[in-house]
Parts: sequence; structure tokens; C-alpha cells
Amino acid sequence: MSNPLDRQAAALFWIGDSGAAILMAAALAGAVASMEQGAGQGHLALAAGGLIAAALLRAGMQIGATNAGEAAAMRVKTNWRQRVYPGILVAAPGDRRMLGEAVADAVDRIEDLGGFHARFLPLRRAAVLSPLIIAIAAVFGSWVAGVIMLATLIPFAMGMALAGTAAARAAARQLDALSRLSGLFVDRVRALPVIVAFAAQDRIGRHLADATREVAARTIDVLKVAFVSSAIIEFFAALSVALVALYCGFNLLGILPFPAPEKLTLGQALFVLVLAPEFYLPMRRLAAAYHDKQVGEAAVERLEALAPASPPAPKPAIEGPPALRFDGVVIDYGETAIGPFTLDIPAGTSLALRGSTGVGKSSLLHALLGLAPIGGGRILVDGRDAAEVALPGHVGWAGQTVAFVPGTLADNIRLARPDADDAAVEAVAHLAGLGPMIEARGQGLALPLDHRGSGLSGGERRRVGIARVLLKDAPLWLLDEPTADLDAGSAADIAGILASAAKGRTVLIVTHSAELAAIATKEMVLS
Repeated sequence: MSNPLDRQAAALFWIGDSGAAILMAAALAGAVASMEQGAGQGHLALAAGGLIAAALLRAGMQIGATNAGEAAAMRVKTNWRQRVYPGILVAAPGDRRMLGEAVADAVDRIEDLGGFHARFLPLRRAAVLSPLIIAIAAVFGSWVAGVIMLATLIPFAMGMALAGTAAARAAARQLDALSRLSGLFVDRVRALPVIVAFAAQDRIGRHLADATREVAARTIDVLKVAFVSSAIIEFFAALSVALVALYCGFNLLGILPFPAPEKLTLGQALFVLVLAPEFYLPMRRLAAAYHDKQVGEAAVERLEALAPASPPAPKPAIEGPPALRFDGVVIDYGETAIGPFTLDIPAGTSLALRGSTGVGKSSLLHALLGLAPIGGGRILVDGRDAAEVALPGHVGWAGQTVAFVPGTLADNIRLARPDADDAAVEAVAHLAGLGPMIEARGQGLALPLDHRGSGLSGGERRRVGIARVLLKDAPLWLLDEPTADLDAGSAADIAGILASAAKGRTVLIVTHSAELAAIATKEMVLS
């Protein structure tokens, strides 16, 4: 997922920052010792130069750590986008998740990984080694001070472990609530005209208010845990510094309440006392980034639900008109199940499905494309399970609703085959019966359309869908009420066009029209 070298480089920079802190403490202690001993100006200038050099080195180390961490986070987020984005463009059969929730996870949760990889992971490695390095350095000034530092580390680690368990649960609950709120908001915005039409603004407002209050409560829970974690680290950091300061001060004054195990000089005492806060600094940084860890791990769990752990193996594509078999297929929508359906469509033939509304004709087409949940039975394409065959991109589809994009008429027809030239687009437009409309508007294929197809009649929209099917020139056609909204003469024209163009293809037609069903090789009435 990410480049380990980036994380290692960031961790090494943070460890290098602790090394520079040791040099700074040594330079400061050396300057004070030189003044105490009445050394010349040269020694004092040398110590001051060392102090400045150590400060600049620390600044460089921190900048390098930040840059390396951000580079690692950027690579991780890019990899996740490549895995997740294709998955949310195609809804899984029976998926009950709100589209807004999935989009929020794909966008916001990926961004939540930034702090985890840029800060927490490098700091976690540095927090293991840096305190040990500082404690070892402190031993050269005072071995008792080094022992004090290490002794206060044990209860600190236990406290952070307990706080971390609570933080993980709180962060997961917060992300769940935040994703639900995002999904609810996006989906309600999409349905705003319907909400206004049914005067449901107050009820939807209450739903959003309840979801917002839940997010606020979950956020407060996370902040409570964060405050506890900060209190733990600050307590033990203050305790460590206070114990070291008391020991060094009493040692220098010679008033320790027990026999002195060592005799400290002013330079040694100052060296140890400067290192005492630095001992806990890596862990304080880690504690500050601990929320990034909980958010990042919770985000990964949600992202893994959107994307497989490894890219799926490529599926074989259909190369010619396929043979289709629906073997006891039951389509299960949860509260409603329809079927079983059993039917065979030999390669290169057409089948017309007729029946009353709601019997499941369109659902069979959706199930073939993986857009409806199959609760039983199986669908075979050339003897292979339909889920194992790459049907998208090899199917000509004309549904009950024709989708449009802002652009020209040519752009909307060309959706079926983006590489088609203008001549091919114009040919299928006229073949689908759009010629009179194009001539009447006077703008040709450059006729502008919005995302609703405004300005086109219901029949003209159907003809755009037929033009797309003709342009696609796919070996498998799925036609769902292709002549609905057309008058009898236009429906007969479209039926003739389809009868001629469908030869040599496998075609499944859903229709209530006896005239359109008559062009099929076989007809089946579902009940």
C-alpha cells in the first residue's frame, strides 16, 4: 500500500531529532560549565555555536520528518483511491447502503488515513527508540536520573494501553455516525424536489438534526478519551521532570535524605535536567497523534468493505452472440422475492418476455447484469456463471428510462461508443427515426441537451436509446420496453429497425407490445 522507505525515513528523522536534542543539551551544559570554571571566551563561543548548530539541526530533522511522512500518506491515499473508486461506481446486487454514505467513505475516510501514515506510524517507531537513546545519554550525566526516567515509563505505557482501547471503540462509533450523516445529507439533497413536492421538509429536517446530534455525541466521546490520554502523558512527563529536578537540586546542595550515590557537577545536573523533558517528548508527540491512529484504523475497516483486498482476476469477455440460460432464478429484494424463472435463449436468437406489470420481466435483465440480487438458482452465459463473464461493455442496452448528460445530441448518442465518428452517429440517429426531429430543430446533431433531456418528447428519448443500441453493435442486446411512449406507427417503425438489426445477435426483449414481440424468435409470457 505505502512505501515503507518513506515511513522509515520519517521515523529516522524523528529519532535524529532526539539525537540533536542531546547535542543541544550537551552544548548548553558545556556553556554553563565553561562559565562556572571561568574558561575563556573561546570555549563559551564554541559552546554557543554548538547550541545554534544543534537547534538548526533539530529544525531540519523535523521538516524532513514532516515531508517524508506526508509523502508516505500521499502514496497510501492514492493507492486506496485506485482500489475504492471503481468499486463505488457499480453497486453490488442488493446493496442497501445509501449512495451518499458510500461516497463519503470513499472521499472522507481516505483523507482520514493522512494523519495515520504521515504522523502516527513514524512517531510510533521513534517513540520506542528515542526515549531509550535519551535515557542512555542521560546516564553519562547521572545514572540515577536515567533510572528515574525509565521507571516512570512503565505506568505510562499501561495507562496509554487502557486509554487506547477506549479510543478505538469511540473512534469507530464516531466514523459510523459521520458516514450515516453524510449519506443521509447527500441522498436527501438528491431527493430535494420530491421532498418539497410532498411537503416533507420538517420530517427530513428532524432526521438530519437527529443524525447531527448523534455525530456530536460521538465526537464528545472521542474528545473525552483524547483528554484522558493527554492527562496521562502530561502527568507522567511532569512527574519524571520533577523527580529528576528534585534529585539534581538536592544532590548539588548536598541535602539528599539518603546517602548520595553520586556527586553531580552543575554541568552534569543541567545536562540531565534539559534531557528530562526530551525523554517524554517523542511519546507526547505520539499521544498527540493517537487520535490519528484510531481514526485511521477505523477508516481502513470501512474502506476494506468498499474494495477487495486484491484486484479481481480479469473476466473473459463474450466474443459473439452468447447462449443464455436462467436456471430456477429467484430474485430476492429482501421483503419481496420473485421467481423462480427458467428459460433458455440459444445463441443468435431472440426471446420476447411478456406479462403483467411487476411479474419480474425487467428484474431478469437486471439480474443478468448483476444489478439485482439473486436469492436462488443461477444464470449461465455460454455455460459459465454470469458473474464470471465480463458483460459490461459488450451489451447493447435500452431501458425504460433513458439517461442523458449535459451536452449535444451527438454526445448523448456517442455514450454507447465514445470512439464513434460523426458519420456513424448520424447514421444511427437517422436509422432510429430521429431524422425529422433533427431537421425540424435546425441544429443537427449539435442540438444541446441538459441532464434531463429537456425539449425531447418521450418517444424521441426512446429513439435516442435505440440509437445507442444500434451504435454499440454488441453481440447481446437487452431491450426493456423499447417502444413504450411511441405511437403505433413509430412503434412499428422501431420494431422493423430492430428486427433487421438484431439478426445474428442474442436479444432479450421485455415488452407489453404484441407487435414488438412478434419480431422475436420465441415468446414467453410470465405470470
